[in-house]
Amino acid sequence: AMAVWIQAQQLQGEALRQMQALYGQHFPIEVRHYLSQWIESQAWDSIDLDNPQENVKATQLLEGLIQELQKKADHQVGEDGFLLKIKLGHYATQLQVSGGSQIGSAGPGGGVPAPCPAEAALSLQNTYDRCPMELVRCIRHILYHEQRLVREANNSPSPAGSLVDAMSQKHLQINQTFEELRLITQDSENELKKLQQTQEYFIIQYQENMRLQGGWGAGGGSRARGTGSANPNAAPCPPAQFSQLSQLGPQERLSRETTLQQKKASLEAWLHREAQTLQQYRVDLAEKHQKTLQLLRKQQTTILDDELIQWKRRQQLAGNGGPPEGTLDVLQTWCEKLAEIIWQNRQQIRRAEHLCQQLPISGPVEEMLSELNGTITDIISALVTSTFIIEKQPPQVLKTQTKFAATVRLLVGGKLNVHMNPPQVKATIISEQQAKALLKNESTRNESSGEILNNCCVMEYHQATGTLSAHFRNMSLKRIKRSDRRGAESVTEEKFTILFESQFSVGGNELVFQVKTLSLPVVVIVHGSQDNNATATVLWDNAFAEPGRVPFAVPDKVQWPQLCEALNMKFKAEVQSSRGLTKENLVFLAQKLFNSTSSHLEDYSSTTVSWSQFNRENLPGRNYTFWQWFDGVMEVLKKHLKPHWNDGAILGFVNKQQAHDLLINKPDGTFLLRFSDSEIGGITIAWKFDSSERMFWNLMPFTTRDFSIRSLADRLGDLSYLIYVFPDRPKDEVFSKYYTPVLCESTPAKAVDGYVKPQIKQVVPEFVSASGDSAPGGATYMDQAPSPAVCSQPHYNMYAQNPDAVLDPEGDFDLDDTMDVARHVEELLRRPMDSQWIPHAQS
Repeated sequence: AMAVWIQAQQLQGEALRQMQALYGQHFPIEVRHYLSQWIESQAWDSIDLDNPQENVKATQLLEGLIQELQKKADHQVGEDGFLLKIKLGHYATQLQVSGGSQIGSAGPGGGVPAPCPAEAALSLQNTYDRCPMELVRCIRHILYHEQRLVREANNSPSPAGSLVDAMSQKHLQINQTFEELRLITQDSENELKKLQQTQEYFIIQYQENMRLQGGWGAGGGSRARGTGSANPNAAPCPPAQFSQLSQLGPQERLSRETTLQQKKASLEAWLHREAQTLQQYRVDLAEKHQKTLQLLRKQQTTILDDELIQWKRRQQLAGNGGPPEGTLDVLQTWCEKLAEIIWQNRQQIRRAEHLCQQLPISGPVEEMLSELNGTITDIISALVTSTFIIEKQPPQVLKTQTKFAATVRLLVGGKLNVHMNPPQVKATIISEQQAKALLKNESTRNESSGEILNNCCVMEYHQATGTLSAHFRNMSLKRIKRSDRRGAESVTEEKFTILFESQFSVGGNELVFQVKTLSLPVVVIVHGSQDNNATATVLWDNAFAEPGRVPFAVPDKVQWPQLCEALNMKFKAEVQSSRGLTKENLVFLAQKLFNSTSSHLEDYSSTTVSWSQFNRENLPGRNYTFWQWFDGVMEVLKKHLKPHWNDGAILGFVNKQQAHDLLINKPDGTFLLRFSDSEIGGITIAWKFDSSERMFWNLMPFTTRDFSIRSLADRLGDLSYLIYVFPDRPKDEVFSKYYTPVLCESTPAKAVDGYVKPQIKQVVPEFVSASGDSAPGGATYMDQAPSPAVCSQPHYNMYAQNPDAVLDPEGDFDLDDTMDVARHVEELLRRPMDSQWIPHAQS
């Protein structure tokens, strides 16, 4: 059979993750890789783990493994081989020393972060405790699970287990780096302890020798005794013994003096040597910390600048109807790991500083340590300020006097114990200019551009999820201060943002952080009629904002395919449908926007669309913009026609001429539904019926208002001469499930409280007379005639149902906003009546 290890290397996705989780410090993956043949050819299973007699066999296997490793190490050549040689040699010696325990503990790499398998859940210090049996147990566990994973992957019918998942690769890389950081930090901890013990021994020796020599170097000695510190650079002063020498005879004095001098010299030599060793230990430790911080920085950049920024981008696109941005849990776990490792290293550096202060030795270390201290403070500041984020954004079209919510979260809050003294977060609305100044660190003296009620909230720690967040539930924008606008810009193009800020301390007030974060851009409106234009501003911003931009710069022009993507995303989200815009739909929109006749999507692939074309200038010959028309379509679909769009019963994006071309060769009674060109949010029926008068019939468009009186399905049901939905589906097959049930004639509705119920039915008098079609069921002409009381109503949506007050309760009158609403009404009044429609009536 093919070697298990060769197949294990083909594993992907979740299976690969599980396989890598088998390795770690207890058994480095390198050992498995380079000794795969030897490992797979040993009889691990033949050893009875519960029989102490078998220890001999296990010891032989352990020794065999060490020999193989050593052999493998000795054969490595070349630049890359050198590293491996060191690494494998290191593992071999560790195995020898520990008797099979702890191969990879403080090695130059170590394995993959993962819970060690249960059978080999061996604590680091005391791993197999000179017990070769544990090594056998560990390798058996690894081989058993590898074989299982390979077996499952080979039999797996779906490629799910074997799909290369770039995401998981990246996550794996991040987790491996964490394991590396954990090992280095553990290593530094051990070196720091070694340094501390060596230094303590040095100080004891120093003082001991001072005492032996009866206060030799009274200055140095007493200083050492008094402060627990000593100065190896200060030469001991002439001792008291020297002064006693004068009382001795010359011969005796000389020999005593010589002995004392020798003692003094050897003591000084020892102290000098030891001081050098200490200094070397200190430099080594500082260099190790420099390396750690370098790796930490790199890891932090990956997490904050790649992963977190990508999450924010997903959040921004979700505002346009993109897929949800996903939870922050994985990011929080990573940020907490960063915080933990940073904090451990920070404490180590401070302990090292303390040791240097206790025993000063001149050299480069002081400077190295103060530099390390600065670096680690920078790293932790970057982590804290970057992980203060908005988990749930405020609405991006924000109406004054209306309740809204937002949630802010600190990803490292739980880890750094910030919740012990819960910080307060404050929300302020600021303008684009103020946001720019804030990011440039130009003083903004707490400027704001409006007043938000309930804008302070305390961060709460949620034990179950380990999250620290502030949930603003009842904010409301009381008033807004608009800036002076440039030229053509309307109030619905002006962007604001909500600034969330807080302050808190970490590590018992030793580090105080001021954190700020800005919401996605917000457009403020005072009246519902401004909503569609505000939405256009937000859509363009969310779709086309560049990462790291100056607030809130967006390109003035974008490629048409980019806009198509944004429109499709928005369309599917608004209409809540998986049926998006087809290629044909997009061609229709391009023709409309560019006033063009080309029907090939490719012709538009390099065309650019400016913001003006999108929602500032009206379409040729119309009094509305491209976006206003498109938004009207989404609105009517969302409110009344969603099921019919999903059924594919609405063709929608075709113009009058195209409709006629589609219907020309179809049987009489074939109809299609298309969006009106002249009426925002209007939908019309075009059908074919050859009569003396005409062949194609176009019904006056219905709008949201009509559908709230009688649904589209019922209106189609009323017109018996509409028979096939284009191309050839019988009408009832498509629409009958949506008809409102009619009470049958045999059981007439009983009068309730003496009232009888009327019934509304749709008729098209002009068609009936032209086609000479008499309604089935012996209906009289009266049924078809429009009731004199009902005139055909061209424009229902002139005023909003309950117009929002332009005056707010404070009585602040905003001229710009009032003008904006007035223009909207005026536009509606100006819309031309189209003479080509056949009016319809309710009878």
